[in-house]
Parts: sequence; structure tokens; C-alpha cells
Amino acid sequence: MRRVVSLFLPTFPTDRLRRLPNRQGAEPGHDGSAATVDLPLVLIGRQKNRRVVTAADGAARAGGLRVGMAAATATALVAELAAEEHDPAADAEALEKLAFWVLERFSPIVAVDGTDGIVIDSTGADHLHGGEAAMLEALVGRLAAAGIAARAAVADSWGAAHALARHGGDTVVVAPKRHGAAILATLPVEALRLLPETVEALRDLGLASIGDLLAAPRAPLALRFGEALTRRLDQASGRRSEPIEPLRLAETIAARRNFAEPIGAAETIARHVGRLVVALCADLEENGLGVRRLDLLCRRVDDRIEAVRVSTARPVRDIARLTRLLCDKIETIAPGFGIETMTLLATLAEPLTPHQKLAALTEEILPDVSSLIDTIANRVGAERLYRLAPVESDVPERSVRRIAPLAPENGESWRLDWPRPSRLLKRPEPIETMALLPDHPPVSFTWRGVRRRVRKADGPERIFGEWWKRDAELAAVRDYFQVEAEDGERFWIFRAGNGEDMATGSQRWFLHGLFG
Repeated sequence: MRRVVSLFLPTFPTDRLRRLPNRQGAEPGHDGSAATVDLPLVLIGRQKNRRVVTAADGAARAGGLRVGMAAATATALVAELAAEEHDPAADAEALEKLAFWVLERFSPIVAVDGTDGIVIDSTGADHLHGGEAAMLEALVGRLAAAGIAARAAVADSWGAAHALARHGGDTVVVAPKRHGAAILATLPVEALRLLPETVEALRDLGLASIGDLLAAPRAPLALRFGEALTRRLDQASGRRSEPIEPLRLAETIAARRNFAEPIGAAETIARHVGRLVVALCADLEENGLGVRRLDLLCRRVDDRIEAVRVSTARPVRDIARLTRLLCDKIETIAPGFGIETMTLLATLAEPLTPHQKLAALTEEILPDVSSLIDTIANRVGAERLYRLAPVESDVPERSVRRIAPLAPENGESWRLDWPRPSRLLKRPEPIETMALLPDHPPVSFTWRGVRRRVRKADGPERIFGEWWKRDAELAAVRDYFQVEAEDGERFWIFRAGNGEDMATGSQRWFLHGLFG
């Protein structure tokens, strides 16, 4: 089922201005130093012969300023006000760059939505980000960390998502699937993206909410306000399709096929995917490139676009390999009444350098597992496929990190002076023990409700806290033991503290890993 995300950026012009290198909220003081200021900010533009406020940040809006107010009135209402000239062209350029950033990270179908938003077709992409709510939280959080205020909503249609993002009330709104028009009933008529004069005329008639419009007879509305009103109502409720024309860089290498008769069978789609890959790889070879990410866009006869995205661990120009990756995703394409156009885009391409396939006689020939990695990553998600790399740290949970499967070595190596468990728990789990302090291992311990008697033990290995990271670790220590239970299982346990001084730790015992 189709799902659409609307990203609303209520103060994007002022947020963009504050993020400029020379506009970080600091101005020179009297002594030449930087004096921090946080004044309300408005942007001024010209409307016919008047200078008016064209954008205002949150602080300015809280002070009573609004878009459309005369510039002289704004400066009179707020004594300390930062006012700058508005540059709509720079806003549009920055918004398009932000949309391309979303395109790379979230979905192959992304477009700019007016001057204050971005629309995303997220169908089938939410599971790669932990679900719809987690995806929206991550998107809004990333923008907030960059100093850009945002609200987001996901719904069954562009119109519904647009309305909920701007008038839903919450920062993140996840509409239930197959919600229909009822979810929009309480929203104002402005949420339908109507012309200001239409909104004013509707309010004069006492039609203030979308629910009022839905309850009113349809024919008189269409007769008085034209087709635009009923079209917006149908788009918001999902009864009429509203295609999203995705952004594309001018230099993106692409292959395209138009069909005289719409196609829909999986075998036919697969055959044409193969032909598109052949054409695309020819262009890639001409430019000396390999593809890292492919987007297949299938435009249906109802003007809806079905998208498939596959990625590779390294630049690839192998026709059979790329065709197989794309054909594995054909089952996710809903052809509807038929597909009339297919476009294959190399949305991420990198130089493809030739590599030596024949090693010297004395060298070990390592198998190329990148094809297997690509297949698995595109099925389960690239973020779920990783390998572990060592980090220079004595603290066990900090001595390892996740890296991409084919990432180059970082130069670090695993420590070999003390054995480490093959499985390290995500976080140490408390255990109940019987032990002689301060240096003896426990004679038995209870973990997850099961009591185990210790048959053999080795240790302690003392690990000190990393005092340069935080003050709490100045005196902290851990004493680790390898213990073997009577049934042969081996565990890695530790005592928090040196067994005597409470300042070094709680003196409680924890299980941190399992051997074998």
C-alpha cells in the first residue's frame, strides 16, 4: 500500500540564514571579540510597493510578528529585532539540496513541496529505518541537530500527509493505513492547499473545516468553486492519484524504456530490466564508472510510480549481478493496470578502478564475496550487515565497533595477551555470587535464575576506567575472571571495584560474555 511522507519546514528561510558561516548568532563586541546574540529574526521582501515580513523565526512569531505584516510595523512591535533581506532564490536552492540529501538516505522518490516542504514516497522503505515512526523521528531529529525546525507526517496520500504535517499538532504524525478522509475532518480548510481567496470564500459560507466540506453537497461546491476544490478533497482522501515527480541530478546516468502497450507480468518486467541494465552499463563503461546505488522507477498508467532501490558494497558494472539484484525486488512492484515507462538511474556512481585478478604465486587468492554481501544486504537491509573491527581501548564494550562488510582495515588489531569471549553481551548483566574478597573468584553464581557452581577459574585481569573520558572513571576498576561451570560452560564475569574501596565501584558482580 502506498505511503507518503510530508516534511514541513516552518521556518526554513530563517533557519537557513542562521546556518550560514558568517551568521551563527554572533556579532563583534565593542572590544573586537564575539558577543553572542539571539535576537528574533525576520526576513523582509517587497510585495508590490510595500516592504513586508516574508519569513519569521519562532522567537519573532512568539513576539506577535507574522508573515505579510508591514516591515515598519514589525520593527515597531519588537524593539530588538534582526531584520535581513529575503533571498527566495537561495532558499529554493537550499531546499533542493536538502531534498537531494533525503533522496540519498530515505527513498528514491523525493520532490520539493512548495517553498516550505519536501514530499517523500516512502512505500516499502520504512522497514529499513525501524518502522514509520522511527523513520520520521530520525529524519526530524537529524534536521533539528542541524538547526532546522521540522515536522513530519506519513499518510496514504500526499494531500493527507501535507495536511497532517502542517495542521496535525504533533511534531511527528503517523496516520493509520487505509485511514480515509475521516482523519482529516477536524483540520481547517487551509490544509487542502487551496488558494487564499477560496479559503476566505469557504469561511464566509461557514465551512471552516474539512469535515464541513465532506458533509456539504458536492455538486454545489464544484459549481461554485470549480474543479480545484473537489480535486484537492479527492487527493487528500486518496480517491484520486497525485503523482510525485522525483528529483534527479542533471548528470545522473540513466536508461529509459517506453512501452506502446503497458506491461505487468513479472517475466516481462524482468526481461526489460535486463535490457535497461545493459544500456546503463554501456554508459557507465563509457564514463569509467561503477554503480553503488540503482533506482528503478516504473511509471504506471495511472501516473503512479513504483520504485525499487538496490545498493552495492563497492562500485559494480557487472550486468548479470546488477540484473539479479533488481529482479530479486520485482515482487515488490505493484504494476496495477500496467507499466508504461521504466527508468533505471545510477543515483550513486563512483570511478571503477581495474583490480588485479591474478595474484602472485606466493600470495593467497582471497575470494570475492562482494556479490554475496550485495544480495544479503538488499534483502535484509544494509545496516543489518556488518563486521566487527577492533578499537584501541581497554574497556571491553568500547574495544569493538561495527563497520561495513568490505570496509578497509583501520590498522588496529585484537589484543592477544588475554583471551576474550566469542560473544560479548550488549550490556553486562548482574549476577548473584558467593566469593571471598578481594582477589578470589566466586565459588558459584546465579545468572538468569540458574545457579552454576564454578569448577575452574582464571584471573583476575584488572581493567581501569578511562579517566580522560569522564570524571566518574577516575578511580573505577573492574576485575575480570574466566570461570568454567560444572557442565563445561565458560563465562566471562567481573566485579565492579577492587573488592575493598567503594570509591572504585559498587563491588557487585556482572556477567559480560560467553566463551565458545
